[in-house]
Amino acid sequence: MSFEHILGQERAKKILQNGLRSGKVSHAYLFSGPKGTGKLGAAFTFTKALFCERLQDDACDECLSCRKIEHGNHPDVQVISPEGQSIKIDQIRELQREFSYRTHAAGRKVYIIEQAESMTVQAANSLLKFLEEPTSPITAILITENGQAMLPTIQSRSQGVPFTPQDPQIICSELIKQGCPAALARAAVHVVNGLDAGIQLCQQNWFAELRNVMLQLGKECGTRLSSALLMAQQKVFKTELAEHADMLFRLFHLWFRDMLNYQYNRQDSLVFRDQLDAIGKLAWTKSAEGWIRCMDAATEAQKRVRANVSSQLAFEQFLVGMQGGT
Repeated sequence: MSFEHILGQERAKKILQNGLRSGKVSHAYLFSGPKGTGKLGAAFTFTKALFCERLQDDACDECLSCRKIEHGNHPDVQVISPEGQSIKIDQIRELQREFSYRTHAAGRKVYIIEQAESMTVQAANSLLKFLEEPTSPITAILITENGQAMLPTIQSRSQGVPFTPQDPQIICSELIKQGCPAALARAAVHVVNGLDAGIQLCQQNWFAELRNVMLQLGKECGTRLSSALLMAQQKVFKTELAEHADMLFRLFHLWFRDMLNYQYNRQDSLVFRDQLDAIGKLAWTKSAEGWIRCMDAATEAQKRVRANVSSQLAFEQFLVGMQGGT
């Protein structure tokens, strides 16, 4: 894809395209930002632009070089990913050997390192030497969720390219354009980061089922506790949806936040706007403080599930946590 098809990330695109236009491409870039912000896609777009036979500052996606990179068979582009939990020194040494064999060949070489923060100390030190003594022209693209986790010496020798969380509304609109149901898209953008993760989540049947069950429970658990508990047992904890209890409580958090947004007349911010009638009836059954207490209860339940507490027990404690006043 071209730079114009990358959602948001204007600062990152400006840094990369300015380098391409001026001919001052750095020997190393550090793409840093949260998961789901499009770092890997941008890395491949930038790499294509470096080799593109038609354009100077972008990727045409049509020339032979762009197509080779897209299909992962360009001889001068290498991608390194963790083997198991880390990137090991042997992987960096193999990269160095691979490129040293090609020093006689003209033209640029690029390597992309995913999850660069997972490099072992030995691998990072080996890479550092590679960065300090590059065989020109070689461009490194290091991708990480936490740039501060990299060795300071690697940071100082790399051009920082920051990636920021994307606007949920922009992602939601794009999800809908790509065929995701609007009701699922509005929820997905608040529980996962990025377009690709949103598309993947919306395509999961369990996500639509879990959302529907949460809505049923959300209309019950405020007043009919025994009914809500029985429903949760039958529709969640005795089914495959039990595997997604963490997501259930994240959806509950959004549901309770919608109650607050309704009270504050922020209906454009509603996640479950297809449930407007139900929200209108429920929103005033608690004070704003009461709904905040419910949000806190959902957050605590999510933490318990992540700490390996029984999801059914976490749900029972969640119901109790909702009851502390109105």
